[in-house]
Amino acid sequence: MTLIAAGVVLTMAATTGAAVAAAAPARVMENLGRGVVAVRASSTSVLVSWRLLGLDPDGIGFNVYRSAAGGAYARLNPAVLTGGTNFTDATANPAQANSYQVRPVVGGVEQPASRAFTLPANNAVEPVVRVPLRAGGAVKFVWVGDLDGDGEYDYVVDRQTSPQTIEAYRSNGQFLWSVNMGPNSTDQNNIEGGSATIDVGHNDGVTVYDLDSDGRAEVAVRIANGVRFGNGTTFSNADNNRQFIAILDGMTGAPRATAPVPTDYLSDGPMYARFGVGHLDGVSPSLVAYMKNRIGSGGFNLMYTAWRFTGSALSMQWKFLRGNQDLPDGHNTRIVDVDGDGKDELGEIGFLLNGNGKLRYSLAPQGVIHGDRWFIADIDPARPGLEGYGIQQDHPNGLLDYYYNAATGAMIWKHSTTAPGADAGRGMVADIDPRHAGMETWSINGEVNYEQGRPTGLYNAPTNRLAEPDTTKQPWPHMGVWWDGDPLRELFNADPFPDRRDARIEKWDPANPAAPPSLPRVVTASKHGAVTALGNSVYPTLIADIHGDWREEVVLVSPSFDQLVIFTTDKPAGIRLTTLAHNPAYRNGMTLKGYLQSSNPDFFLGNGMTAPRRHAIRYAS
Repeated sequence: MTLIAAGVVLTMAATTGAAVAAAAPARVMENLGRGVVAVRASSTSVLVSWRLLGLDPDGIGFNVYRSAAGGAYARLNPAVLTGGTNFTDATANPAQANSYQVRPVVGGVEQPASRAFTLPANNAVEPVVRVPLRAGGAVKFVWVGDLDGDGEYDYVVDRQTSPQTIEAYRSNGQFLWSVNMGPNSTDQNNIEGGSATIDVGHNDGVTVYDLDSDGRAEVAVRIANGVRFGNGTTFSNADNNRQFIAILDGMTGAPRATAPVPTDYLSDGPMYARFGVGHLDGVSPSLVAYMKNRIGSGGFNLMYTAWRFTGSALSMQWKFLRGNQDLPDGHNTRIVDVDGDGKDELGEIGFLLNGNGKLRYSLAPQGVIHGDRWFIADIDPARPGLEGYGIQQDHPNGLLDYYYNAATGAMIWKHSTTAPGADAGRGMVADIDPRHAGMETWSINGEVNYEQGRPTGLYNAPTNRLAEPDTTKQPWPHMGVWWDGDPLRELFNADPFPDRRDARIEKWDPANPAAPPSLPRVVTASKHGAVTALGNSVYPTLIADIHGDWREEVVLVSPSFDQLVIFTTDKPAGIRLTTLAHNPAYRNGMTLKGYLQSSNPDFFLGNGMTAPRRHAIRYAS
């Protein structure tokens, strides 16, 4: 495998797929296409980008072809491309429609062409792909999955109307279906709302994935009485508090299977949910449901369940009840193989479950209580395995953030303060500073609202030392996005006022450190008619690697919610990596929402990285 960073070419041996397959069963993952995308990078050039897939053989090359104004396809590259999976076309006539295909080359033999991507005539010079939506209400979340089986990601969006709805669109914006969540979705209180309410607070109750591995994605949704499916049928139950899980056909929105939510905590009312997908047995996908409701006006019940969809039936694999155990949860879930055995575990900010639903460890004995944000990643590439990083809100003993062994829960370091009002309201981990090996962590202490809070300093996590001596200078801790041509992560940020318009991609510059909002901007979304999600939200609808090479897309919306504005990089890169969507940990993260936070692969992606190991996977039918 070849990585090119800062003009230096590094050649490293990649683990072969055969060697990995001998050690672990093959995990079923999506049979993705090349995801070709093209944007005008300048007035005279077009950047074309495509996926390197998880089962591509070592040494695979590519040829890029262009069709101008509907004419014959002509090859653009003089020699087979074996570096980064992107190509700058400096000869296109932007006044014409230009369609691009890539054709793999294996053993010197050119393979069939990919699906084409067409850049319309006179398209704007911008790093954007636009997907039309029907007129409708505010959008909070977007999920992606291959609904029609063509190898490319389609879109599922929510509508924060009353009642709420879910809509599905093909990758080109063709409307497929709508589900009306019914009268039990009109109470949208973010803690104790209706039994069919979705996507409020840190709850979602929806996810998209190919759950039966037939090559087409399904939509999983938590439902109750009165939900009208995409085929026009209505779900009925005499008790409005009783809830069910429905698996919907991705092309029609019709129910393919339903199953009742366990009633252990029904006496306290309906349960909100967070949904995600993991391969708990290391092979087949399972739907994972985190469900919670309030006990009177006090604490909360918490139930985890795992489900298997066979294509015709939905059955519960196991159930875990927190009961009175001291197991702190937060505002998002992680589904990651923390011990490297090929099977995924389920994590909350203060505890971890094995894939069989048994408790693996709790961080409560080490002082962890509650916080908004936490991460699992290969934060220290020199240390075997994965690490976790989390923050704490309003901690009685002054704990701000902590760093630990993700497989065992053993604490590596903590940051605390004796000052009153300790409250790390935001935190982030990413490799943003090439002067230090591994990732950096940073947080905000004493957050009162989005614009207030004291920086705690930018730390290098592996050494627990300040990466930037001036502790007043650090990025705002929000979300990451791999965007430009180097392996360092850029940062997505947004201000809630005025009117969701200051969404942007920024880059930390260690040579000229700055405090927010003075970080250099790479992209300003408002210049392209894009804003964040509903209300005064600072969140995108999605950040994920959904097409092109391994770099990530930022999915925003138009102010009137009639268009997805998908930001995709216009920067060439020599780094050659498999699409992140074929990395198990990263793809699991794409199915999770909650308080939307960055996903990470299970390898170190940053400055000085080595070639990641190849996972034992096979494609869905």
